[in-house]
Amino acid sequence: MQRTIKSLLIFATLCVFGAACSKTGDLPGTTFSNGKPPVLADSAKILNPKLADSNSTALVLTWSNPYYSTDSASQKYTIEIDSSGRNFARETTIVVSGALKYSFTAKQLNNILLGFGFAYNKQYNVDIRITSSYANNNQQLQSNVVTVGFTTYVVPPKVAPPSSKSLFLVGSASSGGWNNPVPVPAQAFTELDSVLYQGTFFLNGGQQYLLLPVNGDWSQKYAVMDASVPGLSAGGSFGYYSNANPTGYNSNFPGPPNTGLYTITIDFQQGTFTCKLVKQYGVLYVPGDYQGWTPASAATLGSPKNDGNYDGYVNIPSGGTYQFKFTGEPDWNGNIYGDTAANGQSGVLTLGGGNNLQVPGAGYYEISANTTANTWTATAITSWSLIGSFAASGWSNDINMTYNSGSNSWSGQITTAAGDQFKFRANHAWTVNLGDAGGSAVGSLSYNGDNIGDPAKNFSVPAGTHTITLYLGNPGYYSYTIQ
Repeated sequence: MQRTIKSLLIFATLCVFGAACSKTGDLPGTTFSNGKPPVLADSAKILNPKLADSNSTALVLTWSNPYYSTDSASQKYTIEIDSSGRNFARETTIVVSGALKYSFTAKQLNNILLGFGFAYNKQYNVDIRITSSYANNNQQLQSNVVTVGFTTYVVPPKVAPPSSKSLFLVGSASSGGWNNPVPVPAQAFTELDSVLYQGTFFLNGGQQYLLLPVNGDWSQKYAVMDASVPGLSAGGSFGYYSNANPTGYNSNFPGPPNTGLYTITIDFQQGTFTCKLVKQYGVLYVPGDYQGWTPASAATLGSPKNDGNYDGYVNIPSGGTYQFKFTGEPDWNGNIYGDTAANGQSGVLTLGGGNNLQVPGAGYYEISANTTANTWTATAITSWSLIGSFAASGWSNDINMTYNSGSNSWSGQITTAAGDQFKFRANHAWTVNLGDAGGSAVGSLSYNGDNIGDPAKNFSVPAGTHTITLYLGNPGYYSYTIQ
């Protein structure tokens, strides 16, 4: 009771001497007023810098304060840049904190435009705007849009592109193997622009390749620094190597692990490449007594659609039993297919072993298998020939081709006039014939395909005398070259 009376006396004394005694309510909650959209201005409307101007300031952007209710140093500004007319759908952004100004060098803007895929030495319009916000991205406000014209300029590429303006694929991963010259057009890249080359190729899984600027010449090439880098088969850095000026780029490109069609893109500007799967092939190995019953080194059959339908060409020499099996892996650990009959010639497959498959004798065979329907066939091929409009009698006479067992290829010579077309056929009949497959893999063949040399579907065969080579050593993928 005494303590309460004493407190009241102190309070009364303070009131007498003018201290504030009125009772106040709780402090109001912290609130911030809305900002105002920033107003953006640019220092120039048309920019035409040169390579020498790369590190010079080309464009200065300034914008007004949005007057948020926090310290301006903590405010965030996102510069958005995109090609005019795209409504910033593929924008490039730069974040600025606190400042109301940003300066671009010519190199920065040039790289941004080239990143959009724009060509060199051409003016493009770009739209620019500012989005302001608090540091936590709250209350985003967009500025007006300014449009600037910028002429891109050429930047020296990291890797010098081929002066030949040509690029070729060679290697064990390719359909032509390490044979050089390589099959053309099947293993020739297309020049998309001065620093970008691209091609779609058949690649054998787990193999290697190189790039040649001159077909038939080993003295210069494009290669990688270290083929053991993880993931390099899908893409990475590459460089130039020549006998006259050797560098560290002296390792073969590692090919993809699985057989199939792949699109390889070579970017000399950035010094990088990519290898992207287009279509994976299924593969069956054909080990037999003709090669020592070793799946890893056996001939193969391929399934272009990876649907269980396989096809390939196998040369079986004399002197053995002419027996073989199919394996799903390059060893005996995966699926193994044999024949249901004791003589191995029923044409019916059984999974898990069975009897050895067998052909009647030595020869060159087209072998087909269907692991869904469990069937197989072997057709003896006694000849491959060229037939077409080049002959005096038109499409009536065949020009026989010669077999090369080392490359599993056939070669023949024809003389063509402008506009001539041709195809390949086996056993001088149309039962088995190969023509242009069309599509993205230029130079590839398909059964009953288009005439080769039809300009509406592939390309024109040049007039003159040519050696034509048919490559059949790749599983389910067949190509040719014209020399």
